[in-house]
Amino acid sequence: MGDIHYFLGIQAQYHDHGLFVNQSAYAEEILREAGMDTTNPMPTQLPSRLDAAFKDTELFSAPKYFRSIAGRLQYLTLTRPDIQFAVNFVCQRMHAPTVTDFTHLKRILCYIRGTKAYDIYLYKCSPLSLIAYSDSDWAGCRDTRRSTTGFCALLGSSLVSWCAKRQSTVSRSSTEAEYMALA
Repeated sequence: MGDIHYFLGIQAQYHDHGLFVNQSAYAEEILREAGMDTTNPMPTQLPSRLDAAFKDTELFSAPKYFRSIAGRLQYLTLTRPDIQFAVNFVCQRMHAPTVTDFTHLKRILCYIRGTKAYDIYLYKCSPLSLIAYSDSDWAGCRDTRRSTTGFCALLGSSLVSWCAKRQSTVSRSSTEAEYMALA
């Protein structure tokens, strides 16, 4: 059948030293579906302060549309670790999205508009050593006081796994939050 070039929305491009994997066509499709394929790009996925997200009580008028776009963004995180936290943040509000949540969703889409060509490079001739990095905040969620954990794992020079998620329990200290992240 030959080399892989496009499979399940993921594009692969071969080079001398490895493989580029991206979802730029899928990102274009999401932007087109959301009607944001001509918007101005944003430099960041979310604003630096998210206080307004916890104060807004006005529900968004089309929650099904919100869930559709947010769900598609979840699949985009397969090759986009840079949007993992922002998409996770928005998806935590899928059950009752507010107008502010929809504003955050649109901001993520504007960020994707400017970075849709981002890809992951998989090196074919790198040493087979496994390296992992982990970090967490302490009581970052203002509602539940739970911490957020993030990690990435590299096999040689290639990023092979990443995650950003809320911890299942409340930590009493930053040390405990870091320990739970490692566990």
